[in-house]
Amino acid sequence: MRFTDQVLAVNNDLPIRTEQPVHNGKVRSVYWLTPSDSKRLIKEKNYDVASDAPLAIMVISDRISAFDCIWHAEDGLQGVPGKGAALNAISSHWFNLFKEKGLADSHILDIPHPLVWIVQKAKPIMIEAIARQYITGSMWRAYSKGERDFCGIKIKEDLQKNQKLDSLLITPSTKGILKGIPDVPASDDVNITRKNIEDNFAAFNFSKIEHIAYYEKLLNDGFNVISTALAEIKQIFVDTKFEFGYVTDKAGNEKIIYMDEVGTPDSSRIWDQDAFGKGNIVENSKEDFRQFLLNHFSDADVLLNKERMVERLALAKNNALPVSALLKISETYCLIAEKIIGKKIIISKNPKAEIIAILKEKYQLIDDV
Repeated sequence: MRFTDQVLAVNNDLPIRTEQPVHNGKVRSVYWLTPSDSKRLIKEKNYDVASDAPLAIMVISDRISAFDCIWHAEDGLQGVPGKGAALNAISSHWFNLFKEKGLADSHILDIPHPLVWIVQKAKPIMIEAIARQYITGSMWRAYSKGERDFCGIKIKEDLQKNQKLDSLLITPSTKGILKGIPDVPASDDVNITRKNIEDNFAAFNFSKIEHIAYYEKLLNDGFNVISTALAEIKQIFVDTKFEFGYVTDKAGNEKIIYMDEVGTPDSSRIWDQDAFGKGNIVENSKEDFRQFLLNHFSDADVLLNKERMVERLALAKNNALPVSALLKISETYCLIAEKIIGKKIIISKNPKAEIIAILKEKYQLIDDV
């Protein structure tokens, strides 16, 4: 079996019945189902959503994104074997645990295949919130240059790299380009303060100002649930990204849910606890791949400087990485996933064919051609 056969690199060309353009992100593609198919599945599968709720098929690829670029390797390897299945399995595990602990639901309604979710449409809260338990990465780079104010929160002096913070730090930023908000530049991923959110809660898609406190509670509780579970398998939850949205359930109640992904090696830093106790950092996340890229290319500034994005995109397009680099991240993702979910990650032999067969036979979402 060739590695290239096991990788789902292109995920926006599946013959799923839809009347809308496929939304193709860096890693996931979203197929919005027709209103009739959405209603049929809600009824057949008894999903806890409004009868007219729009549903989508979300297909995760095995593409590897870092520094806002998609990377590939030699021998035609366009992704990381097992990566998509590992990410989906981890996120699904945490979302289920959140629900068990009484926190909130997620956008996932069904999992037809390890690379596929059926999701409900949500009104997104236009905030990406990073929850940080240690000072590292971009926060450390800013701190080491003298910055002490992070999203309106003052940080004390004399912190050391990779030191644990006194309390969980939430550093929110804008999700997408939001226009017309005082003191918030109309750019993607701009750091914001809690006061920015309070003063403009409707612009961030909060239905009520009181929901801000609930959103913060879900952030803190979600982080703590994952951190506690990871500690049981001797892993440290360093930081992660959270996203939220509004949906309406079958009874007509509006509620806030978790969205996107959470607690994965793509959206989080996870360190090995035993190694950290000995003064070493062993990454069980994409940070390891980022460090590889910074060391692999002679001019690391291309990867870090947003002003050189054109050069960076060309770098990713024109340079095939060693196959070993992508196989190493495959091993990292699959091993941490297996520790978290307690089961082996099965890498599909022909993922696209499997997905088409399941969506056709069990969900009737593929037309005969």
